Amino acid sequence: MKSQKSNSVEKDVASMPKASRTSRVSKSATKSKSPPKAGANAKPSAKRAKLPKNENSVVLLSGGNPQIAKADGDAPVQDYIAAMPGWKRDVGRWLDALVVRTVPNVRKAVRWNTPFYGIKGQGWFLGIHCITKYIKVAFFRGTSLHPLPPVESKQKEVRYLHIHEGEPLDEKLVSSWIRQASKLPGEECF
Repeated sequence: MKSQKSNSVEKDVASMPKASRTSRVSKSATKSKSPPKAGANAKPSAKRAKLPKNENSVVLLSGGNPQIAKADGDAPVQDYIAAMPGWKRDVGRWLDALVVRTVPNVRKAVRWNTPFYGIKGQGWFLGIHCITKYIKVAFFRGTSLHPLPPVESKQKEVRYLHIHEGEPLDEKLVSSWIRQASKLPGEECF
């Protein structure tokens, strides 16, 4: 003989659409299972894709962007530059040297696998990032620079310079943007 409570539940379930009944059963069935264990004995649910490495044994992320741990100072920025693939490495060295010459008291760090340049107490004014076919130089207050860096951003004040392989670089213009950007209030997003 069924209890009154059991009959009530069966009526509720019978009146539900079939999809809801299935999901309700699935949810209750999964409640009894224990969660997967974390740690050394845990088995991954899916195989992780192997990411390519450069000659320095640094993992290259999407677009060939080096995966460098978050850190402050020149050393992690130099690690990032050394890990940049192919022609991008030379451009990275050139950009870093240009920033240091233009802004001698520059502060450096790597965040989100991107080198950042800033002024202590003012924030970050510039970041560089490897994309598949170019290097993206981000000026965080780029809309205040004259002339404007050529590439717009979805972010209101940011402007970009995209450097492609073999493209001639205007050192005078880029150093002017760096100088101007270093005098503006920067980004303190971390």
